[in-house]
Amino acid sequence: MNPSEIKRKRTETALREVLPEALGRLDDPAINALCVTEVLCSRGRYDAKVYLDPTGLQEDEKGEILKKLRKVSAFLKTYVRESEGWYRAPNFTFYFDDQMERINRMDELFKIVEGKS
Repeated sequence: MNPSEIKRKRTETALREVLPEALGRLDDPAINALCVTEVLCSRGRYDAKVYLDPTGLQEDEKGEILKKLRKVSAFLKTYVRESEGWYRAPNFTFYFDDQMERINRMDELFKIVEGKS
């Protein structure tokens, strides 16, 4: 790993810890309960993809939450910048992590294939 990759990983780890604190400070209970599962920064650390746990949320709720998160992203950037003492914070793009759904679907398919053998 070269030094720039190490810095990127440190930034991702710091964001994974600080973003839930920032979300907890908001007044919206739907946003307060969100769990950050993964943060992936771009090479220059100008942009960060934030993956959230969608457990217990319906599709229409997911859309509303993503709209709210886009509106409060400036607050989140300011919170991260001030709490970490950074000069700038990355631009956040929020996604719901569907990895568990894909894993469960693959398990179901394997069971179907196993049963036909």
